[in-house]
Amino acid sequence: MGQQDTSLSGGELNAGSIPVLPLRDVVVYPHMVIPLFVGREKSIKALDAAMADNKQILLVAQKSAEVDEPQPADMYEIGTLASILQLLKLPDGTVKVLVEGGGRASIERVAVTDDFFVAEIEPADDVLELPEREMEVLMRSATTLFDQYVKLNKKVPPEVLTSLASIDEPSRLADTMAAHMALKLDEKQHVLEMFNVRERLEHLMALMEGENDILQMEKRIRGRVKRQMEKNQREYYLNEQMKAIQ
Repeated sequence: MGQQDTSLSGGELNAGSIPVLPLRDVVVYPHMVIPLFVGREKSIKALDAAMADNKQILLVAQKSAEVDEPQPADMYEIGTLASILQLLKLPDGTVKVLVEGGGRASIERVAVTDDFFVAEIEPADDVLELPEREMEVLMRSATTLFDQYVKLNKKVPPEVLTSLASIDEPSRLADTMAAHMALKLDEKQHVLEMFNVRERLEHLMALMEGENDILQMEKRIRGRVKRQMEKNQREYYLNEQMKAIQ
């Protein structure tokens, strides 16, 4: 992270500054629409400031969810600029906010105020280095692997495959896949920090291949256990029938 200072008075926004919402245990990707429940006072004030301005907020994952009062050093340096679609203040003082990820952004400077964090950011553009035809082939290969992943992993709703079919942007395709994969936080953040779309897709494909191998192995083991249980059950019933005949 470039710099941090305390030059802003509480609640004051400089031109080009974006309120920051630190997130625990979640990484939000561009185009992702997600509800967030916010309870920390600084975070709520950041949302209020965004709502009073242009409804833009920077979503940045914390390096550790254990930190209750994060400082700039506790947050990753790459986040997602998002739009607030809906905000609802709940009776218990917490806030439910619906956000939509826009684009990746690199934090250049963070100003720490008594009320909330604000950041000066630099948009992080996608790097598309492959010819269109090669990118299409890569996208098709990634989609095939993701299709296998969804069918093996029962936690991913099958409807995701339908939504993928309508995506023709390679960056958005990669981010949608990553959003639905069971990845640890640091791995999800690593994907967010991959601006090169070819590298991002190939990285996700490698992760999916490894995960698909594990899921197929688990499926085979479950099948063997099930067959053994059925065999034991049949033998038990046969033994009981033999005893009854005797």
